[in-house]
Amino acid sequence: MSDVWKPSVTVAAIIERDGRFLLVEEETSDGIRFNQPAGHLDPNESLIEAVARETMEEAAHDFTATALVGMYMSRYVSSRTGLEVTYLRFAFCGDLGNAHDRPLDHGILRTVWMTRDEMLACEEKHRSPLVLRCVDDYLRGQRAPLSLIYTHPSAIGVFNG
Repeated sequence: MSDVWKPSVTVAAIIERDGRFLLVEEETSDGIRFNQPAGHLDPNESLIEAVARETMEEAAHDFTATALVGMYMSRYVSSRTGLEVTYLRFAFCGDLGNAHDRPLDHGILRTVWMTRDEMLACEEKHRSPLVLRCVDDYLRGQRAPLSLIYTHPSAIGVFNG
C-alpha cells in the first residue's frame, strides 16, 4: 500500500442577500463554529451537484450555483487529534431557492445571516480561515463561469461500453 497524499475536496455556497451572508452554526471537534453551507464531494457527483446537496442538507434550501468564486487550498490540524488534513475547496455563489421543512444535517445547530463586519467580529469562531476569504473574494466581484468546470461522465458513474 502506498502513502499517496490526497487532499479532501469540499464545496461551499456563498449566498448573499441584502448585504448579509448565509452561514451555518455547527458543532465540530473544535467546538461550535460558523461556516458557509459546505461539505465534502461525494462519490458519483459533480461539484455543482455537491454544493446544491450540501446547501439542502445544512440550510434546508435549494441552491443553484451561478459562478465559481474561487478554488482554495488550506491545511487543518485538529486540536483534538493532532491529525492534519489538506482541503481543496471550491466556492460557488448563486441563487438561494425555496426553503424546505426538513431537519438540518447532523451537527448543524442553526442557520444565521451575518454581514461581513459581523463575520469579522467572530472570526475566531470560523470553521476555517477560508470562510471570510471566500466572502471577501465574492465582494471583490471575483467570478468565473461554471463552464470552466468540466465533469467527465465517468466521474459520476456513467460509463461507455
